[in-house]
Amino acid sequence: MRKCKVFVGNSHPELGKLVCDRLGIEPAPSTLKKFANGETSVQIGVSVRDEDVYIIQSGSPQTNDHIMELLILISACKGGSAAKITAVIPQFPYSKQSKMKKHRGAITARMLANLLVMAGADHVVSMDLHASQMQGFFTKPVDNLYGGPTLANWIKHYVPDYSEAVVVSKNPGGTKRVTSLADSLKINFAMFHTDRRRNKDAYKIKGKKKTLTTTKKNEDGEEEEDIIVSNGMQTARIVKGHVVDDAYPEQKPKTLANGDEPVDRYALGGSYDADNSDDEDEPQYNAEEKLITLVGNVQNRPAIIVDDMIDKHASFIAAAEHLRLNCGAKECYIVATHGIFSDNCLETLNDCKYIDKIIVTNTYPIDEARRARCEKLVIIDVSPIFAECIRRDHFGESISVLFDSLSVIA
Repeated sequence: MRKCKVFVGNSHPELGKLVCDRLGIEPAPSTLKKFANGETSVQIGVSVRDEDVYIIQSGSPQTNDHIMELLILISACKGGSAAKITAVIPQFPYSKQSKMKKHRGAITARMLANLLVMAGADHVVSMDLHASQMQGFFTKPVDNLYGGPTLANWIKHYVPDYSEAVVVSKNPGGTKRVTSLADSLKINFAMFHTDRRRNKDAYKIKGKKKTLTTTKKNEDGEEEEDIIVSNGMQTARIVKGHVVDDAYPEQKPKTLANGDEPVDRYALGGSYDADNSDDEDEPQYNAEEKLITLVGNVQNRPAIIVDDMIDKHASFIAAAEHLRLNCGAKECYIVATHGIFSDNCLETLNDCKYIDKIIVTNTYPIDEARRARCEKLVIIDVSPIFAECIRRDHFGESISVLFDSLSVIA
């Protein structure tokens, strides 16, 4: 491609190389290093005057260093009189901090958006932003590509009897993502609801079984019952990230210094669901007993738990245990666009006997040694999507077809 340069940062050189190979070009030469005192140094090794510049830099375990590297690289290209600078950020860092969850908190994702624009970015390309409202943080155009069609294509080819499968959201906040994938596959969906404010007595789990049925006539004219919903043991107790039975001793509620129980901080003002979806894997929440309820039916069906990212393991393992032990799912797959896998998350998920496969894309770097150790891990290459997006943007073509079709990158 003429009048176009693609720079690859240090955060994910493997993905950058795949994108350049797909485009049929070499990454533009640049020197990215750090001084002895920790400062980042960037030196561009080619002229970018009046050219379209694309900088590929994703999130990574060293996210702060690589954000600074991206900002300096953008500024250097701006100083080199580039015609247009596009930041290609497959996994947008700090995306979980896209809203103020607590008083005196910071909306860090908006601050990062401001930094990118101030550094000189004219266009931003990302994939499956954690919250769609993040596009409004920028004063420049943002293209949020979707990993859903790629994941749906894998499910069609590698999940046996996928037409009988159920797509499951592990929290109410991911319902829109799950329904979109379920619609594209033309299968059913379900949702988990987690409640930390009630104990087991509030639901009377033991011995409770509700079934909603309708009556219809068969070919012989006889009436038969058609079960629509059955929620026999679809509510479970979660203690320290694992499903326990009713015989497990109940944890005592926390009390204040004066002996009173703390007041529910969601009782007056605020939204309960606005806070819980991003914090459900934090240690302080896992230490508390909570109830998890599945809304939907996965009996004798494959269950596919879908989220935009896999960061920590606790909520995924709790969901998988409940699906297999209490809800009758015959298989359990975990599917996400971004495989962040903090700490020992990947190894813990791989060792869980209730999880059959872990499917992610390569938007986030995963160490080669970790990949080799985890036989359940499947990584899908999305470099063709970013390559086609860069090509279409450079030639002024529409990229809307990338949002829902894989035919253009075949």
